[in-house]
Amino acid sequence: MLLALVVLGAGIGLRDPWPPDEPRFALVARQMLERGQWLFPHRGHELYADKPPLLMWCEALMFALTHGWRGAFLLPSLLAGLGTLIVLYRTARRLWDARIGLYAAALLLATFQFVEVVRHAQIDPLLLFCITAGNAGILVHCLRGPDWRAFWLGCFAAGLGVVAKGVGVLALLMLLPYLWARRRGWPVTFAQRRRAAEDHGPAGPQADRVASPGDGWRWAAGALAFLLPILAWLAPMLIAALGSGDAERLAYVHDLLFHQTAERYADSWQHREPAWFFLRVMIVDWLPVSLLIPLLVPRWREDLRRHEARVLLPLAWWMLALVFFSLTPGKRELYILPAVPMVALAIAPHLDALLARRWLQRTAFVLAVLAGTAAVVAGAWAWLKHPHAAQRIAAGYELTDGGRALWWSVIAAGVPFLVAAAWLRPRRGVIALVAGMAAAWVIWPLATYPLLGASQSGRAIMARAEQRVGPDGEIGLVLWREELLLQARRPVAEFGFSRRAEDQLRDALAWQAQAPARRWILIDSDAMGRCVDPARAVSLGVANRNAWWLFDAAAVREACRPAAAGR
Repeated sequence: MLLALVVLGAGIGLRDPWPPDEPRFALVARQMLERGQWLFPHRGHELYADKPPLLMWCEALMFALTHGWRGAFLLPSLLAGLGTLIVLYRTARRLWDARIGLYAAALLLATFQFVEVVRHAQIDPLLLFCITAGNAGILVHCLRGPDWRAFWLGCFAAGLGVVAKGVGVLALLMLLPYLWARRRGWPVTFAQRRRAAEDHGPAGPQADRVASPGDGWRWAAGALAFLLPILAWLAPMLIAALGSGDAERLAYVHDLLFHQTAERYADSWQHREPAWFFLRVMIVDWLPVSLLIPLLVPRWREDLRRHEARVLLPLAWWMLALVFFSLTPGKRELYILPAVPMVALAIAPHLDALLARRWLQRTAFVLAVLAGTAAVVAGAWAWLKHPHAAQRIAAGYELTDGGRALWWSVIAAGVPFLVAAAWLRPRRGVIALVAGMAAAWVIWPLATYPLLGASQSGRAIMARAEQRVGPDGEIGLVLWREELLLQARRPVAEFGFSRRAEDQLRDALAWQAQAPARRWILIDSDAMGRCVDPARAVSLGVANRNAWWLFDAAAVREACRPAAAGR
């Protein structure tokens, strides 16, 4: 856990929120604190209905405790990641023993996607914790129980996952393979497995203490625990929206509960990918753990032949989640992340046998050498040869000296792999690979967060804009990004986020015409069109692949000025 804290927490406090998602959630959380409006989140003056508000509530709470956004916005993800590791360890310890619990947590921490996602302020780390806690409660109750408290806590966590992102209900799918195993007479509970091992005979469902007569109300209490967090959020929100009769709030309710859930799942308008998309994600983003999966197929087949429910339930849930997310046309790499803990839980009992294989240690050693060599060579090539790709990356981040500091960071991230490989040798190749990964995960944010933070967060753009307009100037935003409004150090005007760029610009020009001497407009280059004369506008640079310009009333062409438009 100390290693996890160092790896997952490295760099917290060294950067502001980065796009695409972090500034949005931080902005919504800040506006919650400023306006005291917790049921109806706002992005600027528009309601934000894309996601439920749980992460924004958590970020606002962290800011209230720490009084600084640089630390606050990443803390919910860090705590969710550490909590997921603890839950996974305790679950594996209950189902097997402490050594298997350590293996399961270590496998999760060694997975590339887990570390990458948890180190960003997105909803998915929080959802991961909720679904893992939900799965854990059901697994402990069904396989080690009866433990009704664990079951109820698992159902409550699944409901909390619904408040986080809507798909927390997937944790309840764990009951399907459990019911199937019971109906087939598998030795499901711990007592049944022990009796089957002692008697070398089957233990039918009549011996299952989890399903004792009179327990119907306890199972029903699980449904109540699942609904409790959902109703605690949904009921006040619906009462406020329906009671006010406000059209904007009613549209928010419809958008959040229908358009962003069922409609988005059935006919997604973003991130459309083929049905096999997640196969590539699991192979690449789950490295190096994904390399173990083909080796474990024969062992898992043997486990299932022996009616090992502790392996069946995690594997079956993984397949159910994979099918669920593969059926929707809209897919993102993050969606399949909650399956990683269950895969680690199924791998952990066999890890001792895998680590004893000499060829696996040597393979891990080769991977460590290749990873270190690739990083060192790529960094040195970019630093010394200045290829076009390296120049483009440096220009995109507005780095001086061709991005020399960035390429040194790449080299520094690769060196620990080579050092660990040289020190630990092939016979301890797995430790060498894991040690190199851990060191690289720490070095990279410490080296790059201060280097890239001003450009990535939009802080540099807003600082230039505020310096250019002077202390008495006013700024209006057109086709703006959330990071710009978040980084503003003075009140700014904005004309809607989701509206068309032409409508935003029209209203901005009217606003500017009311006080042309002191009002400036900060605009994305894509929205300038034919109304703004670039020769009279001020280029503020590039941030996140967007070019930003600042102009006063003198840069507006005659045909686009409000008076001319009125005539």
